[in-house]
Amino acid sequence: MLRTIRSKMIFTFAVSLFSVLVLAVFHLGSLSTLRERYLVSERVEDLQNNILEVRRFEKNFLLYHDVSSLREGLDYLDEVDRLAGGLTGGMAHELGEKAYREFLNDLGAYRTALSRLSEQGKPTPEETEAVRNKGKALTDFATRLLSAKRARIHETIRQSLALPFAFVGVFLAVTIAVVALVSTRVLRPLALLRETTRRVGDGDFRPVALRSDLSDEISGLMGAFNRMAHQIEVNQEDLLQARKMAALGTFTAGVAHELNNPLNNIALTADALREDYADTLDADGRELVDDITGQADRAADIVRNLLDFSRTERPPLVLLDPAEVVRSSLGLVKNQIQGAGVRLETAYAPELPPIRGDMRSLQQVLVNIVQNAAQATPPGGVVRVETCLGRDAGHVRISVADTGPGIAPSVREHIFEPFFTTKGVGKGTGLGLAVAYSLVKRHGGRIEVESPEDGGAVFTVRLPIAPPATPEDAPEQGTS
Repeated sequence: MLRTIRSKMIFTFAVSLFSVLVLAVFHLGSLSTLRERYLVSERVEDLQNNILEVRRFEKNFLLYHDVSSLREGLDYLDEVDRLAGGLTGGMAHELGEKAYREFLNDLGAYRTALSRLSEQGKPTPEETEAVRNKGKALTDFATRLLSAKRARIHETIRQSLALPFAFVGVFLAVTIAVVALVSTRVLRPLALLRETTRRVGDGDFRPVALRSDLSDEISGLMGAFNRMAHQIEVNQEDLLQARKMAALGTFTAGVAHELNNPLNNIALTADALREDYADTLDADGRELVDDITGQADRAADIVRNLLDFSRTERPPLVLLDPAEVVRSSLGLVKNQIQGAGVRLETAYAPELPPIRGDMRSLQQVLVNIVQNAAQATPPGGVVRVETCLGRDAGHVRISVADTGPGIAPSVREHIFEPFFTTKGVGKGTGLGLAVAYSLVKRHGGRIEVESPEDGGAVFTVRLPIAPPATPEDAPEQGTS
């Protein structure tokens, strides 16, 4: 649920907002309680003052036998009854139900005693003592009730004073959480990314180490950066390879043209020697002439490969069916594969989209790759050619896999370089894969090689799918 930085930030601020709202509600509740208790304490104070007034008139009566004072005291006692009725629940809650009942009993007894005094005129000492005791009980109860209410008010004030510290605590907790989140999940990865960018600028394309348990925005950014660095490394290798081949192609084109005329003269001279001196040449002489002709033809083939490698003109590209390109190419080398004792397997994905290319060039690419695969596979082995749609859905993939001994990593680094070959002297020129690489690049594609640890090699040619074509651009049926 909280895998991204955004979700963590939202969660942190949501929790902080909820905490602030709870504290605000609690603060409002405290203020409301404080106000209510303050109003109640005012009524309790009024109750106490009225009881004290009653006691004052009581003393006036007992000292001066002033009946009017006693009547005024009874009026204040009516006000005490009214206030006590409004404080019924509060008095029972603060001092207990028992004390509240005793207060009501004392209040009733006090009223009765005062009423008798007003009727008798002059009280007896016993009646005087009883009135004073009941009045004192009422005063004590009011005093205790007022003290309890004030204690409640002080308690509420203390609780309210703690709320600012709670607000500060929430603010500090949110600040620490945000700072920790930004520091660990944003600033630190960005610093690492900045250092990695510097390394990439210096030519070090090692990827940034990523934790597999993270999938937030910064981890996605670092993953994209790793893919970008890998693509830059691949493109740089392709660029170096292209520059190397372009420079070498310019050089070999001149050499090939210079060698072509002497080779033609050698071949023509050998043919003329065979025709003019056919009767006088013995078997050894004819063998020497045939050897001259064969070597001249071989050198001419090398020159033709050099010219193909260095050719800069681009033939017109037409729509081609990938499966037909593969079938026509395999038709050119089918006999050679059978002669090597290798079994050929094919797998064509149905309804592949067309590609745009030159049939002859793509045939040359596939013929070179398939021939190399057949030569690397021992008799009884398998060469499998497969066509399918690329994983990115923008390319058609043609793969050629063999069951040979595989390709060592040290060899894979140079396999597409011109004149690099692992074959014996006189068995290869080292131009086949270099030419194939150059032709595939001209088609906007890529050629890759893999060699699993358990043996074998897989050459993969990726060619871009042709854009939407006009009605007259129908896929061309290949010819050999």
